[in-house]
Amino acid sequence: MQFEKYPFQKLNELLEGITPNSEEKYILTIGEPQFETPEFIQKTFCENSKFLNKYPATAGIPELRESMIGFVNRRYGIKLNFDEILPVNGTREVLFNFPSFLKPTKVAFPNPFYQIYEGACIAIDAKMNKMPLTKENSFLNTPSQLQGDEKLVIINTPNNPTASVMGIELLCEWVESAIKNNFVILSDECYSELYFDEKPASILEACKKVGNENFKNVLVINSISKRSSAPSLRSGYIAGDKEILKNYLAYRTYVGCATPLPLQKTAMVAWSEDSHVEKFRESYRKNFEIAKQILGIKIPKGTFYIWLEVGDDIEFTKKLWKKGVKVMPGSFMGRDGIGKGYIRIALVYDEESTKKALEIIKGEL
Repeated sequence: MQFEKYPFQKLNELLEGITPNSEEKYILTIGEPQFETPEFIQKTFCENSKFLNKYPATAGIPELRESMIGFVNRRYGIKLNFDEILPVNGTREVLFNFPSFLKPTKVAFPNPFYQIYEGACIAIDAKMNKMPLTKENSFLNTPSQLQGDEKLVIINTPNNPTASVMGIELLCEWVESAIKNNFVILSDECYSELYFDEKPASILEACKKVGNENFKNVLVINSISKRSSAPSLRSGYIAGDKEILKNYLAYRTYVGCATPLPLQKTAMVAWSEDSHVEKFRESYRKNFEIAKQILGIKIPKGTFYIWLEVGDDIEFTKKLWKKGVKVMPGSFMGRDGIGKGYIRIALVYDEESTKKALEIIKGEL
């Protein structure tokens, strides 16, 4: 098998030999929150280090699953059963090993995309339908883009990198298509808590709306990384169709994916508390207000990304790095020319740093 180079590797090669002429550098390439993890989460982690001498169960401790069930209930008004949710090591783990478990002969996913989508398909030699996200389709994937023989479909809302958000009606279309055409749909919703006005809908809500009460053929993944500025906790969940989850749990037991107990105990507390998330949302909201003033953009409905049209994204990225600002070229995130002409900007810093970086970007437009 031959994996594509990861976007960050491509970026490092592109910028090799370029020395920024500024002492201040702004790294806006990666979706890694630069805000400190809340103190109560850090304290809980320290208090639970004594559990390092225990083997963790793959299914997760009951208290962790209960906290995740509680989050889903508070956020979406949906009460899941224990066998309808499974703790995982962040969404990345699922995105890579779930296709290996399911063994689909063909997978559809957005284009541009999070690199793991493609890598997972390469690992199992699956055919791929890379569904374009373009200005013409408002950066939204629809069932009309399917080719008819997919066995697994991955959708991503709110979307990385375009920041588009699917409404409940479109999600209902996807659920109905999954049932009618008998494919599994995996909805990547790890940016669900980064919104500014209207809360993004979940495919779980769409299931309830169309009468798919048992979430047949439907799964959703979410993560605490962006929500709580805690990517090192590696805490996420996969929820939905209990028949699929039962077999996936057995698969993960053999793979050895159990989360260390101190991390489970800490994640349990983080999933159970919501007020700290609003503080992060407010910080990102202020950053987008700054971006609106400087770049004239429309504030997206979700994520902390700007998908900015710049012309030649490769040359623009090199020019920016000379000024000390590093961004991700859209060409590195897509295939077949999709993403070309755009850059992804991650607004993950404080207001002052964000303003300085965006003013530099404005100067190059």
